[in-house]
Parts: sequence; C-alpha cells; structure tokens
Amino acid sequence: MRPARLFHSFAFRIAVLHAALSVGSVVVLLGFLYWATAGYMDRETDATIEAEIQGLAEQYRQRGLVGLTSIIAERSAQAGDGIYLLSDARGAPLVGNLDHWPKAAGDHVGWVGFRIEQSGRGDRDTTPTRARVFVLPRGLRLLVGRDVGDLEATRVLLLDALAWGLGITVALALGGGLMMSRRVVRRIEAINDTSREIMEGDLARRIPQDGSGDDFDQLAANLNRMLARIEGLMAAVRQVSDDIAHDMRTPLTRLRNRLEEARAAPGDSAHRAEVIEQAAADVDDLLTTFNALLRIARIEAGRARGMSGPVDLSALLEDLGELYEPVAGERGLALSVQSPPGVRVPGDRDLLFQALANLVDNAVKYAPAGASIHIGLRRGEEAATVVVADTGPGIPAELHEKVFQRFFRVDDSRATPGSGLGLSLVRAIAHLHGGTVTLEDNAPGLRVLLRLPWGSMRAEVNPRLPTP
Repeated sequence: MRPARLFHSFAFRIAVLHAALSVGSVVVLLGFLYWATAGYMDRETDATIEAEIQGLAEQYRQRGLVGLTSIIAERSAQAGDGIYLLSDARGAPLVGNLDHWPKAAGDHVGWVGFRIEQSGRGDRDTTPTRARVFVLPRGLRLLVGRDVGDLEATRVLLLDALAWGLGITVALALGGGLMMSRRVVRRIEAINDTSREIMEGDLARRIPQDGSGDDFDQLAANLNRMLARIEGLMAAVRQVSDDIAHDMRTPLTRLRNRLEEARAAPGDSAHRAEVIEQAAADVDDLLTTFNALLRIARIEAGRARGMSGPVDLSALLEDLGELYEPVAGERGLALSVQSPPGVRVPGDRDLLFQALANLVDNAVKYAPAGASIHIGLRRGEEAATVVVADTGPGIPAELHEKVFQRFFRVDDSRATPGSGLGLSLVRAIAHLHGGTVTLEDNAPGLRVLLRLPWGSMRAEVNPRLPTP
C-alpha cells in the first residue's frame, strides 16, 4: 500500500484525530495527577513548618526568649531537614543552623523560598528551602523552614515520568492509529478492487469477507447480496433477450410469409383479404406480447401505478367468477367461487384483477372438459390468500419455478395460443404488493396460491372469516 494513499485516506485522518484526542485526554489526566501530587507534598511541607512554628511559639510563651533560644539551638544541632534562624533587628544571627539571613523577599504572610549551601550532599552545592518569617518583640526575627530538596527531586522525577508517559502515549496512539487506518484502507481497497473488476465485466466477482462479523463484513455481505441480485437480473435480461429472439422469430416469419402471399395474390381477391386479416391478427399477438413484456418490466421496476387504496378481494373474486362463468360453461367446466364478504387488502385493484384473471384464464384454457375450477379466499394471521385450483392436467413439481420465467411453456401447452408471460406477470404483481405466488399439486390438477399481506388493512378483515 502506498504511503501517500494511506496518509491521504479518511481513515488515517480519523486515526490522527483519535490519537490527538487520546493524547489530549492523557495530558489533562497527567497534569491533574502532577498538580494533585505536587500540591499535596507542598501542603504537607507547609503543615510541617506550621507545626514547628506552633511548637516554638508555645515554648516562647512558656519559657520566654531564653527558652526559645535553647530549643532552637537544640533542634539546629539535630540532623534533619529543619531550618532555623533567630536574628536581631540588624539581621545578625543569634542562634540557628544558618550563618546569615537569606536575601529573599517573603509574601504577604511571611512565606519565603531561597537556596542555601549545604555540605555533605554530593555534588549539589545548594538546596532549595521553604520557610516562614516572624517578627518577635524587640525587633527579633525568627525564620523556620524545611529543606525541600527531596521534594524538588520528587517533583522532577514526577515530571520526567509524566513526560515519558506522554511520549509513550503519543507513540502508541500514532502507532495504533496507523495500524488501524492501514487495516481500514486495506478493506476499502478490497472493495474498490472488486468494484473495478465488476465494472470491467466480471459480474461473478464478490467482495472478500474475513468472517469477523464487523461493520465491514456486514457491508461486504450486503454488497455481495446486491451483486448477486444484479448478476441474476443481468442473466434474466440475457435470457429474456434469447427468449424473445427465439419466440418472436416464428410469428415474425409467419407474418412475413403472409405478407408475401398477400402481395402475390390478385388485386381484390377474397384470399388476399383473408391473408391480410391473418397478418393483422399476427401483429395484434405480437403487440400483446410486447405490451405484456413492457408491463412486467414496469411493475418489476416499481414504476407501475401506486397503491390506490383498499381493495375488496371478496367483491373482486365475485366479479371474476361472473366474467369467466360463461366461458367455463362453454368448455364444459364447473366453476365455483367461495368469497366471504369484507376482506380487504391494500393494493391496486386493476393489477390484482389482471393477476387473478391470468390464473383463472390458465385454468380455463388448459383444463379438459368435465374438470372443475374452484376460486377461494382464506385468511391467515399476516395475509389473505386467494386460491385458484383446478382438476386439470397440472404441472410437474420440478417445473413449478420454471413456469414463472418469461416465455417458458410446458411442452403439452405449446399447441395452445399464448406467449408464456401470464405467470411472470402474476409474480411481478404479487411482488409489487409485497406478496407471493406459489404452485401446489391439487391431486389431480394444480393449485395456485396468491398471498397478499394485510398491511394497514388488517383491522378491516371480517372477523367471521374462517381461518384456513
């Protein structure tokens, strides 16, 4: 992976921002820890000095100047961090472990900080001191303090530790951000590489998944499903093109032959008129086929008319029965309709009527004389189901899915007029309404189930309608 590609990536910018936020948080945290620790040590030192002062003040009140001088001399002689000095009004030392009054100005309450020379402390010539100054009667001045060299060393150690901690945090944040951004960029590059190969025509390519189940894996899975769907649609388009070329060749050839026959016939002969009439019928069949293809394409693309409102399936089935009852009677078929009242689903009435009409028309067309056709309506928990069943020849189970393909026709039905688009149109309309259409064996015959979900119309279902 090229560094320029990595450094200009959005993932790297996010990683840098995350590192900056992490470093900022660590700076605030370490700063607070330093402030709290150093402040605690300063307060402890001041408290120790205050305690010393309180003790000396008590000695001064009880024993006077002589007792104060004695205790200062005693404490100055002890090894420790205490700093004591009692001087006269001119600053000359009287007693203590300092040989001169320090040249440092105190604050408004007498606290003063200075450095003093100390022996026996290695190569360190001076040591920091914090003290407090008091003015006693007769101009005497008292300085009480502590050697804070160890405190300063501890403070330096804390600063060094905080600096190292901050440096390590910065390194880890940048290193982790770089590793994270490289991983993200690799996943994105895999998607881009696959996309480029697909754009070059390899529709079988899929985005690799690492099985982690993370967001990128879910994105890859969704994109792969989309690609599979696109590949299926492209295959369907190729199949439709092949089917159109195959199924349209015969009627177009027949139409051309009839036009040639009409041109060769005498001017006003009855035969010529008959040939022209047959040619016009062939053109009408072709137009019907192409209109059906166009309508299927529009429905599958979602460009058909929107749902116009609740559709009364009960009334629609009654109308369908009235329409096909005379046709069924002429062919010697028994047609029955069982349509309980008050069943409504959201949808387009015209499209649903066309889908059901195609199903009934197929049953009437292919059922032999003496067969029966039943149209029924059943209620389920989530959908209403329209059933069109016949006792005709049926369709072999292995062809139940194939018959929904455009132009597919069972061998026994090829001699019957038709284009093989009826069931394709039914499935397209069912999908447009969020439903399904399935085929079952009626033993004998075929049973077609068109399932239409209630949607927002469930409350309008007749509660007396029996459950299937």
